[in-house]
Amino acid sequence: MVASACFVCTSTHAPLSPPLPRPPRAHLARTAAAAITQARANAPLLISSAACRPGGAERRRRGWAQICRDSSLQGPSGADSAAQEEADKKKNEAVAAAAARIASGGGGGGRLSNWTTSVLLFGVWAGILYYVFQLAPNQTPYRDTYFLQKLLNLKGDDGFRMNEVLVALWYIMGLWPLVYSMLLLPTARSSKSKIAVWPFLALSCIGGAYALIPYFVLWKPPPPPIDEDEVGKWPLNFLESKITAAVVFALGLGLIIYAGKASGDDWKEFIRYFRESKFIHATCLDFTLLSAFSPFWVYNDMTARRWKNGSWLLPLALVPFVGPSLYLLLRPSLSSLLAASTSSSDEIKR
Repeated sequence: MVASACFVCTSTHAPLSPPLPRPPRAHLARTAAAAITQARANAPLLISSAACRPGGAERRRRGWAQICRDSSLQGPSGADSAAQEEADKKKNEAVAAAAARIASGGGGGGRLSNWTTSVLLFGVWAGILYYVFQLAPNQTPYRDTYFLQKLLNLKGDDGFRMNEVLVALWYIMGLWPLVYSMLLLPTARSSKSKIAVWPFLALSCIGGAYALIPYFVLWKPPPPPIDEDEVGKWPLNFLESKITAAVVFALGLGLIIYAGKASGDDWKEFIRYFRESKFIHATCLDFTLLSAFSPFWVYNDMTARRWKNGSWLLPLALVPFVGPSLYLLLRPSLSSLLAASTSSSDEIKR
C-alpha cells in the first residue's frame, strides 16, 4: 500500500531533474587563485597605511610609503579552498623554520653580508684617508693656500688668472652635496639604526665623499615610512622640487662644458697641478669617489620610489654628475606617488 502511494505521488509530478554535479576541488582552487591574482594586480604597491584601516580616507595618511600587504593579498569572500589552505600552511611552516634558524644562530647570512660590506667599506675609507694625508703629493703647500684663497674670493684681483679647469672643478664640487642630499633624503635614511643622515650631508659641504663614506658604512635599510606632512615641509619640499633639480642639472652641465672648452694649455697646467698639489689631488679623488658611489644611490632611490620605467637611466648614472642630476630631474616626486597611492586605495575600497 505504501509502495503504491509512493508510486502515485511521484507519477503526479514532473520528472525531477538530476542533481547538478559538484565542481571538483581543483576547479575551486583555480578559481580562488585567479581571483587572488586579479586582486594583487589591481592593488597598488604604494598606498597609505591609513587606507588599511576603517575610515582611512578621513584620517591623516601617515607612513604611505609602505606596502599594505593585507589589501593586496586578500581575495574575495568565500574563495578559500583546500589548495589555498595548503599553500598558507606551507608558507607558515617556512616562516616558522626560518625563525627557528635565526633563533639558533643560523640563517644570519644577510647580517654577515652586511657586516662584511661595512667592514670592507670602512677599510677603503681608512685607506683613502691614509693616502691623502700621507702619500699624496705635497710639493706646493703655499700655492695651495693661495689657490684656496682665490677660489673662496678672499683675495682681490691681483692679475693672476686662475686655471679654468680648476675653477670648474671647484664649483661643481659645491654642487655635489646638494645632489647627494636629494638622493639620500628621504629614501636612504636608516630605520634600523638611530644614525641620522643630515650631519654627514652637512659635513660633506666641506669634506665631500670623505665625510659621506662613514654614513655609507653605518647605513641600515630600509628607510622609515614617510609622513604626508613631511613631504610638504622643509627640506623635502626643496629637495623634491623640479626647479631645484633643473637648476642643479643646468649649472653642472654648464660647468662641464666650460671645462671642456678650456684650452690645451689649461689642461696641461691642470695635470701638472694634480701631480704637485695635495689640495688639487685630494679634490680630484673626492670627485672620483662621489661619481663612483652615485649610481648605487640612484638605484636605491629608484627602487624606493618603485619607478620601474626609469631603469634606462641607470647606465646614464655612470656619467659623472650629469647622470645623477638628470635622474633627479626626471624621477617621480614623492607627492605624485602619494596621490597615486591614495587614488589606488580609493579604487580598492570601492
